[in-house]
Amino acid sequence: MHVKLADIDPELRPAGALLRLIMRPSVRFFKFAAALMRFGKGKDIANLDCEEQFIPSIDDAPAIRTRIYRPKNNQSDTPLPGLLFLHGGGYAFGIPEMSTADYQALIETRACVIVAPDYRKSLEAPYPAAINDCYSALMWMKNNALALGIRQDQLIVMGQSAGGGLTAAVSLMARDRGEVNIAFQMPLYPMIDDRTSTGSAKDNNAPVWSSRHNMIAWDLYLSGQSKKDLPIYAAPARAINFSGLPPTVTFVGALDPFRDETLEYVERLTAAGIPVACQVFDGCYHAFDVVGANTKIGREAAAFLHHHFARAVDSHFAAQTQI
Repeated sequence: MHVKLADIDPELRPAGALLRLIMRPSVRFFKFAAALMRFGKGKDIANLDCEEQFIPSIDDAPAIRTRIYRPKNNQSDTPLPGLLFLHGGGYAFGIPEMSTADYQALIETRACVIVAPDYRKSLEAPYPAAINDCYSALMWMKNNALALGIRQDQLIVMGQSAGGGLTAAVSLMARDRGEVNIAFQMPLYPMIDDRTSTGSAKDNNAPVWSSRHNMIAWDLYLSGQSKKDLPIYAAPARAINFSGLPPTVTFVGALDPFRDETLEYVERLTAAGIPVACQVFDGCYHAFDVVGANTKIGREAAAFLHHHFARAVDSHFAAQTQI
């Protein structure tokens, strides 16, 4: 899918043109981004209560640095929904602190406790390191719900891009293992199909994330894995059975390489009887809601997300069957 400047929403064009120059598809760029983001580790948000803990991983890996965000000066003893937030970065780079604006907006929409693990990236440890860390964080939330002030019957999983892919993978793993129940999931423009064979994923030169970025990122993440027998937790689009998954909220840009795999995922969830809210935003490339947060269409995407987040918090619950 060749993307011309004229195809892009006018307000997103200037940033898109600049990011095309900066975000060159290469392992070198991924390493540079990972190194740069280290300087943001540990930064708090002034209007939220922030905490950092190191939690155990299920595969005996090093403890997972995890950021926890709560409403400021919350004096209530009433437990809040628990939101596992998985940041993006192509599975190769990124830190929880890169999503602070999202945390603030979500907590303002509905008071909740956000748990954001700094899961292992493919540059240091390929699959299954990231999914193991993320599932470990979910189990830690369930097992420590009382201490965290979280409702055990309202565990939510959310992420953007690779974080959206991990959201879908965690939901599959939780369903299959039967150890923890998820109330609903929000995999936004998720990175879920390593085959990169859909119309939107082929020859896509859009800003931020192109076909070339995508292939490099998948090669790093799946290093050492056989494509023939790839687990569904590595690439959730390869799953066959979508029954029993949690209600889902998602959106994607029409110019995003992940457009078609997102829509196929939505179709298969819907066919399995899973409630889904989904919207496609015209003229938008990958992560437009972050890059263009102050544009009209960026605000529309945020309004869509927060409306459905509020509705889901008010209506979706999943009691734990294993305590």
